Amino acid sequence: MYQLKSLINKLEENLKEFNIFETIDIKTCNEAKYQFQINNLVKHQRHKQIKDIISSTNKIIKEEDIVSSFEVTDKNFLNLEINIKKFQYTFENIRKAIKLENKKNIILDYGGPNIGKPLHVGHLRSLNIGRSIYEINKLAGNKVTSDIHLGDWGMPIAQIIGYMSIHKIDSENITIEELEKIYPLSSSLYSEDEEFRESALQINKKLNESDKETIQQWNVIRQVSIKSITQVLEILGHKFDLILGESDVNYLIPEMIESLLEKKKITEDSGAYVASLNTDPKILITKSDGSYLYLTTDLATVINRKSQNFDTVLYVVDKRQSLHFNQLFQCVEYFGIDNADFQHIAFGTVNDSLGNPFKTREGGTKKLIDLFDETKDYIKDINNKLSDSTVNILANTILTYSDLITNRKTDYKFDLEKFSNISGKTGIYVQYALVRAKTLFHKSELKLKKNFIQQN
Repeated sequence: MYQLKSLINKLEENLKEFNIFETIDIKTCNEAKYQFQINNLVKHQRHKQIKDIISSTNKIIKEEDIVSSFEVTDKNFLNLEINIKKFQYTFENIRKAIKLENKKNIILDYGGPNIGKPLHVGHLRSLNIGRSIYEINKLAGNKVTSDIHLGDWGMPIAQIIGYMSIHKIDSENITIEELEKIYPLSSSLYSEDEEFRESALQINKKLNESDKETIQQWNVIRQVSIKSITQVLEILGHKFDLILGESDVNYLIPEMIESLLEKKKITEDSGAYVASLNTDPKILITKSDGSYLYLTTDLATVINRKSQNFDTVLYVVDKRQSLHFNQLFQCVEYFGIDNADFQHIAFGTVNDSLGNPFKTREGGTKKLIDLFDETKDYIKDINNKLSDSTVNILANTILTYSDLITNRKTDYKFDLEKFSNISGKTGIYVQYALVRAKTLFHKSELKLKKNFIQQN
């Protein structure tokens, strides 16, 4: 707090007048009435000007309204009682200062999981950074909407359905565990087998034509995946206002393509459609086989969101997708789709403690829930007396704080031993400080609004 730091600075300057050059060390006080204690004068009891030092110290403290009362003990311990009302006044001023006068309507696009696949470690930073931006903007008074924006359409889904068809897998009773195994197998088969590739293309065509049976299979896969994703998100403390995806805007694409052709904003190039922009490389809107790209559905998503009159559109996606978003923003402007402020909030990757990509023992991508469980197990090994709820809170604290304290744009190493330390800049230390702060408020007469500390 500024006033307390200002007091400490004045006390340090006062000591210099008596040729004492040291940093004031303020500690918590064990006396019931007082919150803080300063011990610097204890070792100077034999100083020839100790009475003058104490007198000048008393004078300085009396002039500070942050201190409601104080005492100097016979051993020269300086105990301070903080003016709680002053704290409250400061907190309220901070809250008012944070609130923006010109509030904005913002949509946050982050998370971005694909159906048929589990949330993996690669989703960690998008979730943490996205949630942080969401909460900060809410606190500032902006209207904020979060959309996880699922990858739930197109060739990956067609490959899954095709694989299930070949192996006679009943889509009605499919489990998330089965889907997680099928996803990489179907992708590999698509790359290696020409016949399967052709079959998947036909299934994708049926999807786009809203074939009843294909849509029914897709819907089961989608619902099973969303259920699993939301369960993991709940465990990790994340929730979204919207759970929409590519499928929600697919119907807009044919009309969008037709309109862009009429306006000569796109041209045909070897069967594909490209933006009529002088860029290198050319910006591909659709493939030569007529299939859509991420850019295609992202443009349709911009069109779909336009009716919500968002002032700002934020995409929290890792820095490896920078070219994609540069092309998207160029197209949005050139096509005249929306004049909102579009921004890519890029970030680096999270790696293991050796700096390598997180992998399972089998070499696969590590699930986010597995990292959470490993973090919980590590905490239990340190202290097996903690309740399950406390362990869950601390695990989420570690996964969140270690992520946010790192420079957003750089890669970082997730070192569980380092990030679970109880001292220094760690989530555990911050959590400890929060508990102590709440305890102080609880013991005081200060009444705060519910969840005031967490929200502010």
